[in-house]
Amino acid sequence: MSAAIQWTTVGMVAAWYGSNIGVLLLNKYLLTNYGFRFPIFLTLCHMTACSVLSYVAIAVMKVAPLQSVKSKVQFAKIAGLSVFFCFSVVCGNVSLKYLPVSFNQAVGATTPFFTAVFSFLIIKKREASLTYAALMPVVAGVIVASGGEPSFHLFGFVMCITATAARAFKSVLQEILLSSDGEKLNSMNLLLYMAPMAVAFLLPATLLMEENVVGITIELARKDIKLIWYLFFNSSLAYFVNLTNFLVTKHTSALTLQVLGNAKGAVAVVVSILIFKNPVSFIGMVGYALTVLGVILYSEAKKRYTSIHL
Repeated sequence: MSAAIQWTTVGMVAAWYGSNIGVLLLNKYLLTNYGFRFPIFLTLCHMTACSVLSYVAIAVMKVAPLQSVKSKVQFAKIAGLSVFFCFSVVCGNVSLKYLPVSFNQAVGATTPFFTAVFSFLIIKKREASLTYAALMPVVAGVIVASGGEPSFHLFGFVMCITATAARAFKSVLQEILLSSDGEKLNSMNLLLYMAPMAVAFLLPATLLMEENVVGITIELARKDIKLIWYLFFNSSLAYFVNLTNFLVTKHTSALTLQVLGNAKGAVAVVVSILIFKNPVSFIGMVGYALTVLGVILYSEAKKRYTSIHL
């Protein structure tokens, strides 16, 4: 039985890696190599798939128990989280139009830095001095990687930093808004409610900011029907990223999840370089390695030292 459980966990981790790396690489392929230059519409497709598949997973397949929204205040809090959620995803997709996946991942690895900053500024959560010191390699790594990135693009870099900061801000905001026992939602239920709200936000944004996107998409699909399958598969993968993350979290420890998360970024970098063959420099790889080292040190420091709320 234990061997069966172990192989189930391995399968879940493999599915988590595959869906994470797959959606990232397919986003990059669609937005640059394929020439589908509509990151907001692409995010809208993702959120639509997440809305439908979340309902199927929870209401039909019972992957997680349904948690209901108990008040208008809780609904408003989830709506606020949804704004930052879809904003971070849109910015991340926009950045992929201009930056290689390898550099995108290096910048994305700085999420703990922004989380620590927002936690201190908003909820006055202070970490030990050594914990903050561990963040220095994280920032230094991105600076080094930026200087050594052959395909550096300023606007793409700004979008990637914005996406990373928004993702961190959303996690801190979630800690504040849904902190009481009666309002806490697991990740699957939170996605069930956030995804339809994100669709409501993204639909007008798409129509206003990406003119005639539906007509252009239909025209592209007429020339190459594979585009429809790319969008369908890509959007489904976007949901399975969340599903497999939930299942891996459920079947492993927090420490294992941290280690797997750090390794996942490195695997994504290697795979993207092999597929897209984007030029990389030795300095750029040193910078990325420094960032990952900083994230590992930060995780270790957080485990050893207790946070203080001022």
